[in-house]
Amino acid sequence: MEIVKVWSEDGAGKVVEIPADMTARDVCQLLVYKSHCVDDNAWTLVEHHPILGLERYLEDHELVVQVQASMSSDSKFLFRKNYAKYEFFRNPLNFFPEQMVAWCQESDGSIPQSQLLQNFLNSSSCPEIQGYLYMKEPGRKSWKKLYMFLRRSGLYYSTKGTSKEPRHLQLLSDLEDSNIFTIITGRKLHNAPTDYQFCIKPSKGRCDCKELKMLCAEDEQSRTCWMTAFRLLKYGIVLYQSYSIPQQRKSKLLPFSAPVRSVSENSLVAMDFSGRTGRVIDNPVEAQSAALEEGQTWRKRSQRMNVLGSPSPLHPSSLSTVIHRTQVWFHGRIMRDEAHKMIIQQGQVDGLFLLRDSQSNPKAFVLTLCHHQKIKHFQILPYEEDGQVFFSLDDGTTKFTDLIHLVEFYQLNRGVLPCKLKHPCTNVAL
Repeated sequence: MEIVKVWSEDGAGKVVEIPADMTARDVCQLLVYKSHCVDDNAWTLVEHHPILGLERYLEDHELVVQVQASMSSDSKFLFRKNYAKYEFFRNPLNFFPEQMVAWCQESDGSIPQSQLLQNFLNSSSCPEIQGYLYMKEPGRKSWKKLYMFLRRSGLYYSTKGTSKEPRHLQLLSDLEDSNIFTIITGRKLHNAPTDYQFCIKPSKGRCDCKELKMLCAEDEQSRTCWMTAFRLLKYGIVLYQSYSIPQQRKSKLLPFSAPVRSVSENSLVAMDFSGRTGRVIDNPVEAQSAALEEGQTWRKRSQRMNVLGSPSPLHPSSLSTVIHRTQVWFHGRIMRDEAHKMIIQQGQVDGLFLLRDSQSNPKAFVLTLCHHQKIKHFQILPYEEDGQVFFSLDDGTTKFTDLIHLVEFYQLNRGVLPCKLKHPCTNVAL
């Protein structure tokens, strides 16, 4: 048995004793169980190197004790959500732009998603990723723009323009004994030409900055493509197995997809007791509307109880202004930059969201939402009507008694938003 310490975002740590053959996925499930979180298969361990300014998400199948053995004394594991872990299996064309996939250049461009995936996971016909990257020159502050090719055998750069001829290709790094990391320090530290930095680090033993291959992409989409392709080319079918096992388990357990609340709530079956005998609701839409209706009834009831029966009565409208503080998606008085950082860290997938206090208007709130790998902000304004406060993000057209009601509505309806709210951006206290 080995001792592993894992840290949460709030700086708290938890020590766990694990066997040498325990995977990152198993450790996450153990922490989920110990911390009473909902296990939605998005939890991950992060290998974090503060001095080098690097981090990467461990793959579900990696052995934690083995990874720890190659980490330096200042490095640590973080426990964090990563909704984008397997998103490329669901939306592959968002992750692999046509111009970056070599065999797309030789085809007529009408390759279906399923074939794209099949090619990536089939080791015999694995495509190359190609495109320009900036590379930091060893021992210097300058960066050089080079045309690169990523193959199963490694990452190469061309010494002559975009030539693919073997005599013009120079091996920069193999995949077998390396891992790909995001650089979390600002671009100024490395004098980087853009914000989209990443690096390749040897996986065996401890290393210093000189051994890092520092790279920089033109934009977020191409950086994501290079990093995702690196993972796929390195691990191949193992990633697909890690993705599909929880999916199979989930499809057997859940008859419909509902907003995740808590373990106890999700284990209940939707029932209709309006007749003389109860019936199970099979229709997902009906079940969701029943859940929503039940939520409103509970809220009205709890407000009535507060007004009538509690020792220190709360006015209903005052309850509606604080009830959201109990929710995992509410982050209080955080700045816009911090909200951006959290969304980026937890994987820029469509529907990843959080709510926070507005910096410009003390009575208002802001919904921060990710859509098409862009982060957008929507102001939620209070409206007073007949002495009661309502909240709206479409100038009063759709009004809600509290923020929980608002979030539940936009989890089921897109409304004025570019997409539905799907994944709460959350911190966990270990």
